[in-house]
Amino acid sequence: MTMKKKNSILVTNMESVKEVKPTFLAIGVFDGVHRGHQKLLQNMVVAAQKAGAQAAVLTFFPHPAAVIHHRQGRLYLNTLEERISLLADQGLDMVIAQSFDDGLRQTPAADFVSQLCRHLSLSQLWGGAFGLGFNREGDLPFLQKMGKERGFTVHHIESMVQWNGQPVSSSRVRQALTGGKITEVIGYLGHSYNVTGTVIHGDGRGGPLGIPTANLMVWEELLLPANGVYAAYAWLGGQKYRAATNIGYRPTVNGHSLNVEAHLLDFHGDIYGQELTLEFVSRVRDEQKFSGLEALVAQIRIDIALVRAQLPLDISP
Repeated sequence: MTMKKKNSILVTNMESVKEVKPTFLAIGVFDGVHRGHQKLLQNMVVAAQKAGAQAAVLTFFPHPAAVIHHRQGRLYLNTLEERISLLADQGLDMVIAQSFDDGLRQTPAADFVSQLCRHLSLSQLWGGAFGLGFNREGDLPFLQKMGKERGFTVHHIESMVQWNGQPVSSSRVRQALTGGKITEVIGYLGHSYNVTGTVIHGDGRGGPLGIPTANLMVWEELLLPANGVYAAYAWLGGQKYRAATNIGYRPTVNGHSLNVEAHLLDFHGDIYGQELTLEFVSRVRDEQKFSGLEALVAQIRIDIALVRAQLPLDISP
């Protein structure tokens, strides 16, 4: 199955590619589509255009770590849909969202490369740390040898992109995010960190206190910023609002489940059931337990004032 996604063709697996032509290809999870991913892909796109070839990326879902090492919980920096959209933004001709399962995990590297040659007419393979196929046997020397046999070349990227003196990687993004360091997260990514969810009914405490919140049902495998209060922009139906956003267990009211809730500044309306996206800008404070509701409300009003001060007044898209 294929469909248009921005200027890229989205393909659900390599066997579904209908038009086989010389391809420059990058393979990986590309979780977060950070600055390093962006530079790699944009350079590959330029090289492919000069060679008259198509530029494509093959991304895996689920994450190989979830299949091989049985990783569970909040692992991903994007939903698959968001990742595909970010990849498409890099100017690729094709994005292949390949399902990663035990069958693919156990595929020998030589067989996997043969499939790439057959379905994509592989011309160049781009990447940094290579490890394709079962037990990651498809390392750089292996792929270079196969390239000579099968008629493709390997474009190895040795140096990592840096931001603020630190190498950029998905692991560093996760580390910064779980530490609540939003400025670092945005720096490593080169774009905002967003959390999208459906607005659901909460316990109704905010309304009577004069501070209604939109409670979000968020994908349970999406990594969230550290518990605390954040300044964020809320996108709702194409409109942009400032939002004082809380992530945590609400210890003052003896909460037991992790909540993502946002108070949209200068907004009134019923938005239950609608999709809302939070674009995180900065961290206001840690999660705290207060002596009671009065102290909590007083602090929330301070938080709202800080959000107003931290976010620009111009909130046009």
